[in-house]
Amino acid sequence: MPTAQLLLLACLLWGLEARTAQLRKANDRSGRCQYIFSVASPNESSCPEQGQAMSAIQDLQRDLESTKARLSSLEALLHQLTLGQAAGPSESQEGLHRELGTLRREREQLETQARELEVAYSNLLRDKSALEEDKRRLGEENEDLAQRLEHSSQEVARLRRGQCPQAHSSSQDVPAGSREVSKWNVETVNFQELKSELTEVPASRILKESPSGHPRNEEGDSGCGELVWVGEPLTLRTAETITGKYGVWMRDPRPTYPHTRETTWRIDTVGTDIRQVFEYELASQFLQGYPSKVHVLPRPLESTGAVVYRGSLYFQGAGSGTVVRYELTAETVKAEREIPGAGYHGQFPYSWGGYTDIDLAVDETGLWVIYSTQEAKGAIVLSKLNPESLELEQTWETNIRKQSVANAFVICGHLYTISSYSSPDATVNFAYDTGTGRSRVLSIPFKNRYKYSSMIDYNPLEKKLFAWDNFNMVTYDIRLSKM
Repeated sequence: MPTAQLLLLACLLWGLEARTAQLRKANDRSGRCQYIFSVASPNESSCPEQGQAMSAIQDLQRDLESTKARLSSLEALLHQLTLGQAAGPSESQEGLHRELGTLRREREQLETQARELEVAYSNLLRDKSALEEDKRRLGEENEDLAQRLEHSSQEVARLRRGQCPQAHSSSQDVPAGSREVSKWNVETVNFQELKSELTEVPASRILKESPSGHPRNEEGDSGCGELVWVGEPLTLRTAETITGKYGVWMRDPRPTYPHTRETTWRIDTVGTDIRQVFEYELASQFLQGYPSKVHVLPRPLESTGAVVYRGSLYFQGAGSGTVVRYELTAETVKAEREIPGAGYHGQFPYSWGGYTDIDLAVDETGLWVIYSTQEAKGAIVLSKLNPESLELEQTWETNIRKQSVANAFVICGHLYTISSYSSPDATVNFAYDTGTGRSRVLSIPFKNRYKYSSMIDYNPLEKKLFAWDNFNMVTYDIRLSKM
């Protein structure tokens, strides 16, 4: 074996085996050069016997053959490289440059991806911190809301225990199951005389006078007309808790015994299970916030579209397109009716949202429902309802897009809409006449004093608009033209 190859073999064995290998060079007795290469065994502490030595020699020979093969491969590779440099160094360098360029581009792509991942990770950490902060804040708000609800429940319980005027009515005059509170003794003659006097008051006197006793303007004497003016809002009271951010309050334009035109109902509609209806026998109780009765509905209602008419509360059942009639004196559901095709739970609400898909209204002619359907493509649909059975008696499809207006109400068979729920200087912007089937554009000023009107209804007995504006229960005087 040539000297160079032997040296290379020794180096390979040095790397592959133990680090204690030794190479000695010396002349033998005849003067020839001898190379002696010794390697300490990594496994054996002493030399084996003769039979074991032969096996070790055979193993060493096999290892030597394997090393020779590897050395031959290295020599061939070195030869190819040498020939490549001699024959065409430029081609070899060009190939290496291409390979190097490819590797650099891959490295740059990996570095770019790494930077993008670092930025995304940083954004995730920032978003996580923001979410944790929102979670903490919502937790605090939830605790505060729970405390307020507990306080309200305690107040209601206190009122039920007897803080309000005690009932003195007999069982034969108050329906079974009713928790009605009355200041009158129905068994006295004086009460019977008073009752007779009340039933004989002419309706014309009621229509001609406002609740304050002042005569109405001449244009409103006929009872019906077209809306021409809306006055400044008058604030009656303000909700005490967060559940009163938006809601609905109402009076019956056609009250039935034992309720009067003074009786007021209020529902706070912030929440997911709205069942409580606060009843105030006197207007003074409503202004002071002391209910005379609390109804607990057998099923929850949704949104701010409820009305009271002829002794019944009409409302939309939560999560459905169903209108429910709840008789307030009997405290029972008397009728239910699904409005055909009506959107609900956020399909076709007013512009402020609040699941206001189905809105009930009352005017001089009766009970109405305002809604929309897929067939109407989001336009307002107006239907007249039978107040007993809730059957649809007649339906009109308008060309007014429901989600483009903030609210709507009905006066004398005319549908009116409000342009904005938050602008301080909104307008009554559209009117639809059910008599002619035509709509027209209006521009009657309407003030959102507290900049979040979630309910606007017309009371045909008082000739006023009732509204709920950002915790505040307000009224608007109106003026109607002659028909």
